[in-house]
Amino acid sequence: MTRKDVLDAAEKCVCGKREQDYGSPEDNFRTIAQLWSAYKGVDFTALDVAMMMALLKIARIRTGKGTADSFVDLAGYAACGGEIAGDKK
Repeated sequence: MTRKDVLDAAEKCVCGKREQDYGSPEDNFRTIAQLWSAYKGVDFTALDVAMMMALLKIARIRTGKGTADSFVDLAGYAACGGEIAGDKK
């Protein structure tokens, strides 16, 4: 899988049918942040969710058992996190 393939696949994930099915990643990450905050008693943000999910993918890759999809997902979480961070400015 080339870097373009990874980025193209990530774009399809975060800008395609998944967004139509589940809503925007930003809205979904805000919901996850609220649930994590309630569960842990610590404030989480949508950006925290994007970065924590990216770290989850990095951990999977680190085991040596990460698949091409792990890299696609990592790129997708980075893109969503970048957009969320840009919205905060």
